[in-house]
Amino acid sequence: MNKITFENVTKQFGSKVAVAGLSFEIPSGRVFGLLGPNGAGKTTLIRMLMDIIKPDSGTILYDGHPLAESDKDRVTYLPEERGLYRKEKVRDVLEYFALLKGISRSDARSRTLKFLARLEMSDVALRKVEELSKGNQQKIQIAATLISDPEVIILDEPFAGLDPLNVQLAKAVMAEERSKGKTILLSTHQMNQVEELCDDLLMINFGRQVLYGTVESIVQRYSEPALILECSPISGEIPEIERVVAENKHWKVYPKPGVAPTAVLKSLIDRGVQIERFQKATTPLEQIFIKVARESAQEARQ
Repeated sequence: MNKITFENVTKQFGSKVAVAGLSFEIPSGRVFGLLGPNGAGKTTLIRMLMDIIKPDSGTILYDGHPLAESDKDRVTYLPEERGLYRKEKVRDVLEYFALLKGISRSDARSRTLKFLARLEMSDVALRKVEELSKGNQQKIQIAATLISDPEVIILDEPFAGLDPLNVQLAKAVMAEERSKGKTILLSTHQMNQVEELCDDLLMINFGRQVLYGTVESIVQRYSEPALILECSPISGEIPEIERVVAENKHWKVYPKPGVAPTAVLKSLIDRGVQIERFQKATTPLEQIFIKVARESAQEARQ
């Protein structure tokens, strides 16, 4: 089990409240998105989670107990800023990060070779970090984060500097780690990545919780109860449908309360409507993020 629990956690720097009474849970074996505008308190939250700084009040629990020294090798962190030794060889850097987590020298070498191969970087093992492109340095930092086989993985903007092919490679590596039961905290501004990768999310602003729950439930909460159809024209009264709106080449169909989408589709087909494609009307997470961030900012100013 790798569950993490925040219980009424608060942190203040001088007169500025960075985190204000946050209570939430990061479930074991899931990908948890941490969102918020710049200055929202995400970095402070992560630093408390890593035990780099202490909360002023409240408790952070790992599997029901405070993080102990013996637990720290279970947790690893990829910061947004690069933390690699630029003048050293790639192989030596990765082996060093493994040794820091108590891995034997022989295992550190074998794990280094494995991760370099997995990230398609075997050919740079003996090159200095500073000789690599920005994207390849990011891949080395990902390898350094995972090389100790941690149970809890904290990733801050892990896809920064990666081209589309390497973003897909990094996602595949993340999926492999999740399939092993690892708990992953992903902090990013890329909403499309959150929608694709995360099971749950917390959004904070001004140190306060403004969104929390599964990604699916949050998107559903902020989306219209409608179906989007590519189909032949819809006309006449249909008992299962409250209203129909034509939008460009699509039809937006609003079922009556309590009517399932399957019942709507069956009713349309029975009336001879030719349906080529359909989907639920959903609001992109980026739009939800912007809406909630603006609302919370207005509340904070009042």
